[in-house]
Amino acid sequence: MAQKKKRVKFIIIFLVFVVYFLIAARPIPRETVLTLNWISSASSSSESGNFSNNLTPFTLGSRFGYVDSTGQFVINRVKINDIYLSQNMWTEYNAEPVNLIINNVFNDFEINIENPQGYPVLLDNRIFILGSEQNSLSEIDNNGNIKWTYEFGAPLTSIDAAAGLVVTGSLDGMIEVFNSEGERIFNESIGGSRYSVILGCAISRNGSRIAVICGIDQQRFLLLERFGASSGEYRIVYHEFLESGFRRPVRVLFIDDDQRVIFEREGGIGCYSIRSRRTINIPLDGEIAAIDESGGNGYFFIVTSNSFLQKNIIGIRFPPDRLFGSSRTAAADSIFLKAPFKSSDVFFGRTDSTIVMGGGTVLISFDMEDK
Repeated sequence: MAQKKKRVKFIIIFLVFVVYFLIAARPIPRETVLTLNWISSASSSSESGNFSNNLTPFTLGSRFGYVDSTGQFVINRVKINDIYLSQNMWTEYNAEPVNLIINNVFNDFEINIENPQGYPVLLDNRIFILGSEQNSLSEIDNNGNIKWTYEFGAPLTSIDAAAGLVVTGSLDGMIEVFNSEGERIFNESIGGSRYSVILGCAISRNGSRIAVICGIDQQRFLLLERFGASSGEYRIVYHEFLESGFRRPVRVLFIDDDQRVIFEREGGIGCYSIRSRRTINIPLDGEIAAIDESGGNGYFFIVTSNSFLQKNIIGIRFPPDRLFGSSRTAAADSIFLKAPFKSSDVFFGRTDSTIVMGGGTVLISFDMEDK
C-alpha cells in the first residue's frame, strides 16, 4: 500500500509539472508541447523479451536496467553491487572483482574478464579496465583478452571516448589521446594554475574537439581543436578563467550534435557555442543531480537538488548563436522552465525529442515538440 501511495504521489507531481510546462511557463518564440507517452513502475520486476532497439539505460534508487520506447522494461533488477551501464552493455561488480561479466543488452552474449585487476569503464561501445591504482588503462576485446595497456605517470582523473579515440586527463595536469590501437597520438601538459590537475574532459563525437576543465587556483575551461595533416595534432583555441573552482571531478560534455559544450562552474553551468566562440553562464540553485546529455533542438534540461527530497527540473532554451554572450541574452532569460518536485532519487534520460524521467520508483516519458 505504501508503494502504491508513493507511486500515485509521484504521478501527481509530474502531472502538475506538465501543466506548469504547458500553461505557466514564460512565453517563448516557439511553443513547446510535452505529450505524455507512458508511466511505468520500476518496483515491478517484470522484464519483456520483446522490445525496440531504442533503449534508455537507467539507475533509480535500488534498481537498474533498460526501458524501451513503449515503457517496457528489458532489464529491471535490484542493485547488489556497483553498476556500470552504457547504451548496449552493462556489468555489475564488487570492490575487488575476481572476474567481470560484461553483458550485452541486445543478446545473450557475455564477455568474461578473468582477474581484471581494476574496474570497468564502458564507453563508445568499447570495454576498458581502469587499473586499481587508477594509473593504467587497458582495452578488452570481445573474447575478454587485453588488446592494449598503457601505464600513466599519475592517477587518471577523467576519461572519455568517441570516434575510435580515447582522451584521458590525470592528476598531474596531462591530457593524452590514444587511437584504437592504444598508441598515444597526442599529449599536452596543461599549466597556468597553481595546482595542475584535470578535473573533467570530453571528446566530441567526431573526435575533432576536446573540452577540458583544469587547474586549481585558477581553474580554467579549455577547448582544443584538431588541425594539420596528422589526426593527432590539437591546439587550444579558447580558454576562460573561472571565478572560483572545484576540488572534485566536474561534468563537461558536448551536446546538440557537438555544437555546444556544457560544463560545471561555481553557482551554475557554462555553455560554450562552437559557432560563436562565446560562453553564456546560467545560474542554478542547488547541486546537479541529473543532466541531459543530448541537448538537441536548442533545448537542455537539468535536475538540481536543494536537499535530500527537494528537486527542481530546469529547462534551458539556448539563444541564437549570433546572440551568445551579448547583453541582449541575459543568462536568466535562457531558463524557460523551473518546476519543483520531491524525490530522494532522480533519473533523467533523453533521446532526440523523447524525455524519460524518474523519481521514487516511477519512470515517466514525454515527447517534446515545437508548434
